[in-house]
This record gives sequence, C-alpha cells and structure tokens, in this order.
Amino acid sequence: MPPSSSTPSTESLFRLDLNNALPISEEATTSRVVVNNDILRTVVFTFDAGQALTEHASPRAVVVTLLEGEMDFSIGERTERMSAGDVIYLAPNDRHALTAVTPCRMQLVMVDVDRIEATAAK
Repeated sequence: MPPSSSTPSTESLFRLDLNNALPISEEATTSRVVVNNDILRTVVFTFDAGQALTEHASPRAVVVTLLEGEMDFSIGERTERMSAGDVIYLAPNDRHALTAVTPCRMQLVMVDVDRIEATAAK
C-alpha cells in the first residue's frame, strides 16, 4: 500500500493492512500518512520502547488514539500513562510530548478547525 500524498475529501477510501505495512521497528519511530486533504490528516506512528517525540505543537486540533502498547503523554505540565484504546484531544497549539513505555502503535488525526469554520460560515 503506497502512502497517500493527497486524499480528496469527496472520495471514500480504504487503507488496509496498516499493521503489516508499518511494523514496529527496533529502536525507531516510524510513520505513515494514510489520509491527507484540506480538512484532515491521519497519520499512523509506531514507536519502539524508549522512543520519544519532544515537546511540540500543532496549529490543528488533534485526536490521538493509542492502538497498541503504553506511552507517557504530556500536555503542558500534565503527564498521563496511556494504554491501548485511550484517546486524547489536543486543542490547536497545545504543547505536547510523548515517550513510549513499551512498543506502541498510535493514530493521530489532525483537523483544520479554521478551514471547517470558514466553510460553515459561507
């Protein structure tokens, strides 16, 4: 399955076999964009135990779903241990970071709130 550079928001699609297409690699963090259009971007990440993403922010609203494993996820000064099935909502521009406690698989959905609000106002 090739990565998606652009996915029209007007077309439905399947992205299948992602776990095999993006295995958890030893001592690495990997990612694959699976949906990408004007409204949203969905990325699947894998992290080996001990891998981290340093503090950063997104201008988009973000929904994080941990699909497999455990990780410590920080929003500002608060850190929580996430387990498979846990979900986090990040408001636009909230600073966040994470560290994988065990090998992990995570889905990130970024929504362009400004674009949605502008479209709704028309």
